[in-house]
This record gives sequence, C-alpha cells and structure tokens, in this order.
Amino acid sequence: MQPVMTVAEVEAFLRAEFPQVYLDGPLTQVEEIAPGLAALRFTASGRHLRPGGTVSGPAMMALADLAAYVVILAHIGPVALAVTTNLNINFLRKPAPGDLIATCRILKLGQRLAVVDCAICGDGEGEMAAHATATYSIPPRRQG
Repeated sequence: MQPVMTVAEVEAFLRAEFPQVYLDGPLTQVEEIAPGLAALRFTASGRHLRPGGTVSGPAMMALADLAAYVVILAHIGPVALAVTTNLNINFLRKPAPGDLIATCRILKLGQRLAVVDCAICGDGEGEMAAHATATYSIPPRRQG
C-alpha cells in the first residue's frame, strides 16, 4: 500500500486543521512516511514528565493516537474527520526523559475502518517503552 501524502503535506494538513496544537511550537515532527508506515518524533518537555523522571502515560497515549492518525492520513489523504474508535496501550518499560519515536504500521485499511500497530521507543533505545493498537473510523467519501 503506497502513501498518497508526503511528510510535508501531512505536516501542513496538521497545522491547518489543528492550529491550537502549534501555539507553543511543535511538539511532534513527522520523521518518515513509507508504504504502510509512519514514524513521528515527540519532544517531551517538563510538562510531559511524571514523578520518577519519566514521560507520562497520557503523553505516550497522545503520541500513539497522533502517529496512528498520521499513518492513516498518509495513506487515505487529508480526511479531517477520521476519528479514533479504540486505542489500547501497554506500557512496557520506563522511557528516559527526552525524545520518543512512535513507529506505526497499518494492519488493515478498509473503506470504513483502519487498524494500526504502534511501537514507542526512546530515541536511540532499542526496546519498546510502549505498544499500542488503534482503530480509526473513516468517514464515507462523498460521491460526485
């Protein structure tokens, strides 16, 4: 399955549709889009840390959700109303403070649903900090 949007096109779409996310500067950057895959970098700041000096679970969940959205958009085109219907995450180990990389792969891309697998690792770390699966509902395309 080939992507239909480039990194630059996805980034521009996100900035246009979700300008509030960029008010304090970007926290994420789309690193890669390839057939069936997208990778995002998340720059965790102090507000994303929890006691114990690690990136918080809610921050990793938000990263998984956004990365899933990006890989789906990259393959279906700019559909703003594709929405999360399910997100499941398992926290596997405590990531060090710093950048996280989420790599998502499309498991199934249908007309109405997409299912994605997402691995979250600390930048430069080989082991997963979290593993997520997400299901997105894709709105019907308008005829005409």
